[in-house]
Amino acid sequence: MLGVMPNLDALVTTTLDNGLDVIVDSDLTLPAVAINLWYNVGSADEQPGRDGFAHLFEHLMFSGTTSGIASGEHLAAIEAVGGSANATTSFDRTNYFELVPPGALGLGLWLEAERMAHLAVTEESLTTQRDVVKEEKRQRYDNSPYGDLLDAVLASQYDADEPYGHSPIGSEHDLDAASLDDVVAFHDRWYRPSNASLVISGCVDAEEALRLVERYFAPVSDTGAPAPQHRRGGTHLDSARRNRMIVRDVPRTSVVLTWPVPPVASPAAAPDTTPMSDHTCPTGPTHTADPTAVACDMALSVLAGGMSSRLVRRLDRELGLVDGVSANSLGLSRQRSTAIVAAHLKPGVSVERFRRELDPLLTELATQPPTPQEMARCRAQAQRDWLESWATADTRADVLNAAHQILDDARRCHDEFDLMADMTCEQVGEAAELLDPSQASMVVHTTEQTDSVTDGAHDDEEDAR
Repeated sequence: MLGVMPNLDALVTTTLDNGLDVIVDSDLTLPAVAINLWYNVGSADEQPGRDGFAHLFEHLMFSGTTSGIASGEHLAAIEAVGGSANATTSFDRTNYFELVPPGALGLGLWLEAERMAHLAVTEESLTTQRDVVKEEKRQRYDNSPYGDLLDAVLASQYDADEPYGHSPIGSEHDLDAASLDDVVAFHDRWYRPSNASLVISGCVDAEEALRLVERYFAPVSDTGAPAPQHRRGGTHLDSARRNRMIVRDVPRTSVVLTWPVPPVASPAAAPDTTPMSDHTCPTGPTHTADPTAVACDMALSVLAGGMSSRLVRRLDRELGLVDGVSANSLGLSRQRSTAIVAAHLKPGVSVERFRRELDPLLTELATQPPTPQEMARCRAQAQRDWLESWATADTRADVLNAAHQILDDARRCHDEFDLMADMTCEQVGEAAELLDPSQASMVVHTTEQTDSVTDGAHDDEEDAR
């Protein structure tokens, strides 16, 4: 493990009779308590013709209940006690969360349990929230200079029918075509206690938290239907290159290179599907953090993780070719993930010039692995980021729920950092071979049509907008 990390032995975990997994992290030094409810459904679970359903429900869940909670009242009630509430949708999960004063934990749990059991999905709420989602898409994606970047990145690595072949924002066409029956069926399939996990973190007594959870969530019945099967794609690293040039009104030319990399978690040798028992954690996890994925993340950090990183030092500080360069991965788990190197070019700098300088730096990392000093910097940055996420109840709860979903046990939330601690310079250099510039797909946003983007590439596309 990297340095001094939090003690996770005090976590309390249980599974209710209806299948809801519950994790309580009591820390009386924190000023508030976080409620973090993950439903194991995201855009990766959407069937063809249903793009955007997971995100649509992020909004519908605030539309009231058949038990008497009016539309908007959930948020109003939380804000009235000095708390906050929100939700997010990703590829693999939809997350609903509140941050409240300790005395309002019961209110927050009651509100979450009520909409889990009695969500009101009507023609009126569907029409209203569908319009809200479409307007969000127009503002944040369609009419934003680089708003289509995520879709372009996904298209560079996944086919449209793969789980990660489209972004969570969804399709206006599919949303317009959705009937009330379609939406209700999606809800009944995925929004159930046995497909959810609840984390309570912060200034709370663990036994009191469990008592409140039992009071409000135990009466929520599961559907009794077979557990929904998540869509999964291949984990093989398809090396086909797909280049795109997107011509639109952007302030600066941007260049994004992408590669297939392993998913963040790999199946363990001996899966154990035994539910969590009271006050114990499950044994024999079904997934473990993937060492190659961790090594690849460290390689990306060596490339562009800070002012002293290789790409920032050479491309920005020494040559002045870019207004910023970054490197990261999407961190996906159900099939192969994607590594990304992105840069905004300074005026007058061509894509060809940028690639002439960038490509040797990428190749060099495989032939000249990180120095011990670079490895130490990567570990220090990772630990800093992790400890920052542990500093507040709301971000801590999200870390725990992510580990529970991806690695089957919230206590294993630092597994990737344990792998980092033992990672060698040579292992990171080997992982850097995945970032071969000759195998990169490239997405370019520019105001002018050029031929350089597609020269020598395969499966090329050009979008003129």
